[in-house]
Amino acid sequence: MSDTKQSPGAYSGFEAQPIGGRWRTGRSTRSQTDTNPFNGETLVEIPLASVQDVDDAYESAGAVQKAWAATAPAERALVLHNVVRLFDARREEIISWLIREAGSTRLKAIIEWESARAITLEAASFPYRAAGRILTSDIAGKENRIYRRPLGVIGIISPWNFPLHLTQRSLAPALALGNAVVVKPASDTPVSGGLLLAKIFEEAGLPSGVLNVTVGAGSEIGDHFVEHPLPRLISFTGSTAVGRGIGRIAMGGTHIKRVALELGGNSPFVVLDDADVDLAVRTAVFGRFLHQGQICMSINRIIVDDSLHDTFVERFVEHVRGLKTGDPNDIKTAVGPIINASQLHGIVDRIEQAKRDGARMMVGGEPDGQLLPPHVFTDVSPDNVLAREESFGPVVPILRARNEDDALLLANATDYGLSSAVFTDDLERGVRFAQAVEAGMTHVNDTPLIDEAHAAFGGEKNSGIGRFGGEWIIDEFTSTHWISVQHTPRAYPF
Repeated sequence: MSDTKQSPGAYSGFEAQPIGGRWRTGRSTRSQTDTNPFNGETLVEIPLASVQDVDDAYESAGAVQKAWAATAPAERALVLHNVVRLFDARREEIISWLIREAGSTRLKAIIEWESARAITLEAASFPYRAAGRILTSDIAGKENRIYRRPLGVIGIISPWNFPLHLTQRSLAPALALGNAVVVKPASDTPVSGGLLLAKIFEEAGLPSGVLNVTVGAGSEIGDHFVEHPLPRLISFTGSTAVGRGIGRIAMGGTHIKRVALELGGNSPFVVLDDADVDLAVRTAVFGRFLHQGQICMSINRIIVDDSLHDTFVERFVEHVRGLKTGDPNDIKTAVGPIINASQLHGIVDRIEQAKRDGARMMVGGEPDGQLLPPHVFTDVSPDNVLAREESFGPVVPILRARNEDDALLLANATDYGLSSAVFTDDLERGVRFAQAVEAGMTHVNDTPLIDEAHAAFGGEKNSGIGRFGGEWIIDEFTSTHWISVQHTPRAYPF
């Protein structure tokens, strides 16, 4: 085990990257300024990784992976339990990075810390759960054994919106199962999406070289990160457009590899005619505006039965107008900053297009720096830009459905199928409706913002391939090897 020791104070040294068993600066000619999206404060200047750094990271991971996989399950589990202990000891430091770097409100940062901790604790059980099987055979005297083993080296490309959790969701299971890992965090969140976790795992006792992090520009190292011959699987969370490109490289190159893709969403939130309106309103406000709507499974469309539409809109608008926009470190703040200026401009353009398409703005306001107040629209047609595309911001359309059948048609009228929700007073009616929704996840009388460490998380259609969580991620991050044993000689026909 590593004997690296960390001081009891705050982690530091984030201008360097853990590559090849040591922390060193990237060798690209470019550098990056990591800034706070709320006030523009410079957090750290990072010399970026080059293609050679990516090669070194993968080669380091490949060199130590078999030794790591050969460690006892208890030893790998202990590292994960140590990480949980460090999550608890350094809770405020972790939350602070999420607030300052990702623009997370304090509430969202706490939720993300809890989610990342939960997946780490779940992953600590994986060394004992990656089990093989013994199968019978139709051939006399034959025994079929199915062995399960780690894939080898896994590459993780993580996003900026839930950087800690969505990196740890792949990282912790991959390491627990005996894989070595190279992480490429998002440019907007290099610390909370990679470097901070590397410090934590190092202090937890992970052997040197098993985890590498390359902070680099996608234009310089992105394709090479995916097409490198060593990784057996690329885990990516992000936009569908980028995910398509990763899939093409991973599956169409010289070295074919697996992919686990969690991509964009256009989540419907359906309110049927017998729903509790007040409960639906409170849930919809939280499900849309947490983290400024910058969540893949955030509510993107609210679909309300005609009989409840006007009442729902009145109460929803009233609730939204009471939300506080401002300093994300204030626990009372509901809506904090958009991650960067480019993202903000894209949301504002979509708002203006929605107006041109005939939508009626019920709540809105102008940006203040990178703060954008909540926007609510009604009179939204199914072909309006807000209904067709993921806004990824504090903007939500409310669509009117004629009846339950129409609500289902509207819910499924998208190329995406990640998360979804339906509200009804009849739970079995809700389950029947949920079964007809074309999505990987549907929640009855709850928000679609749910990710439990032991459950299957993933989407259908253009929302991705594969499942994260519990036994499903064990299947993704391991391979099976069929070995048959012929105990008695066979009689062959020739």
